[in-house]
Amino acid sequence: MAGFETQGIGIAEALGLTPVIKRVSPPAPWRWTAPHGPAASNPDIHAPWPDLLIASGRQSIPYARMIRRAAKGKTFTVILQNPRVPPSQFDLVWAPAHDRLNGANVISTLVSPHRLTAKRLAEEAQRIAPELDQLPHPRVAVLIGGSNGTYTFDEAAARQLAEQLATLADDTGAGLMVTPSRRTGENQTRILADALKDKAAVVWDGAGENPYFGFLGTADAIIVTCDSVNMVGEACFTGKPVHVVELPGKSLKFRRFLDSIYAAGAARPFVGLLENWDYAPLDATHEIAEEIRTRFAKRRDEMK
Repeated sequence: MAGFETQGIGIAEALGLTPVIKRVSPPAPWRWTAPHGPAASNPDIHAPWPDLLIASGRQSIPYARMIRRAAKGKTFTVILQNPRVPPSQFDLVWAPAHDRLNGANVISTLVSPHRLTAKRLAEEAQRIAPELDQLPHPRVAVLIGGSNGTYTFDEAAARQLAEQLATLADDTGAGLMVTPSRRTGENQTRILADALKDKAAVVWDGAGENPYFGFLGTADAIIVTCDSVNMVGEACFTGKPVHVVELPGKSLKFRRFLDSIYAAGAARPFVGLLENWDYAPLDATHEIAEEIRTRFAKRRDEMK
């Protein structure tokens, strides 16, 4: 999954590494038995084994287990997300705090790792600056996800959010920078664009490079739908006020995540108003990378 891959690359980059990426898609019956069963034969997975392996996703777990065993423990094996098997099978496991996974070799953080850096946000903001010259401040990045197995972003939800955004632009004079995602839906995107066409707003139409990171970098505040843990977490990395649009739906895990973000002071529910507050940016990527660096060095010392 793209989101899982991004997390792994982000951690590798935070360690100062350029990773070699291996994608696996085993056939039946191996994909049915993952993560518990053996790894299917794959000519792309072979010795020499790496010093560090970062794996994510259910289908990757049998391969991670096989590599660690074949390398006789010399490959330091890191798993991202709950592996659904005992964490003791690996050297280090990261899982989001809302998963409530515990173990001596488990590290948890409120938000997920990603590839964002302060430098990248500044560069992306500079890149799209000419396109936003006429947009007033405060500038608000509006990050729109879409329906998933937990939440619903249908046309009714799109109309409600569109009305709130239009009113916000009128009442505050804010400039809105709206970026839909692949899951938003054509009708929902059109509803948002129509409602904001006479406002101080830019709505990405899907053409060209996604301005997502540029919007984050230039924003004074952020509004983000609640359906993506990654998207909310990336918003909270900026240190800017994050307003979360809680969509129709229910999930205990998502509820725990949102409540923890609110408790940390990084975000608040969006109720149609623009608020301002300060908080320490949430940076799980470097926290996880430092834990890997520390444990990896300890392992190397023990093996000397």
